[in-house]
Amino acid sequence: MLSAVLRVALVALSLALDVFAVSVGVGMRGASRTSKVRIGLSFAAAEVIMNLVGAGLGAIAGKAIGDVAAYIGFTALVGVGVYMVIESLGSEPENFDLSQGWGLFVASLSISLDSLGIGFSIVYIGVPLAITLTAIGVASLSSTALGLAFGQRFGSTVGERAGLIGGLVIIATGLLFGTLKYLHVG
Repeated sequence: MLSAVLRVALVALSLALDVFAVSVGVGMRGASRTSKVRIGLSFAAAEVIMNLVGAGLGAIAGKAIGDVAAYIGFTALVGVGVYMVIESLGSEPENFDLSQGWGLFVASLSISLDSLGIGFSIVYIGVPLAITLTAIGVASLSSTALGLAFGQRFGSTVGERAGLIGGLVIIATGLLFGTLKYLHVG
């Protein structure tokens, strides 16, 4: 029983790390209370849905697609970060808002593609799927709230360069997680 709880906790926390990092980047740009709730629910829903999709596809497609999906997710994170950096350096940014609409969809998708890969093997953790998905949702919500709060506090310190630094944080996150996955660390 303890080992099953530990496995669920490790999966939930590992998925929450990229959610936290992206939330820091988004939080640096500032977000209203309503936006924070929307972001938290979107990120958590994306993580849970992708795990469900992965579990369903896992029976059909196997692990190879999971590895590819994770790398696509990390590449998308880097892309979002690059866009944020370019936007922050431009004189008239297009306002690619990661707290709503298309920006929130892209951010949610990019952080949840690694969940697709984890979903392939999630049924083998030895814990009912509903409990595992609940733990993943709670960890995602918590890490989003912490990341947004930390990012907002840090963002107010760096002022108008918050978008640039937030973009760089998201790029670094995508590159770091992609490298760790490639090296089979974590």
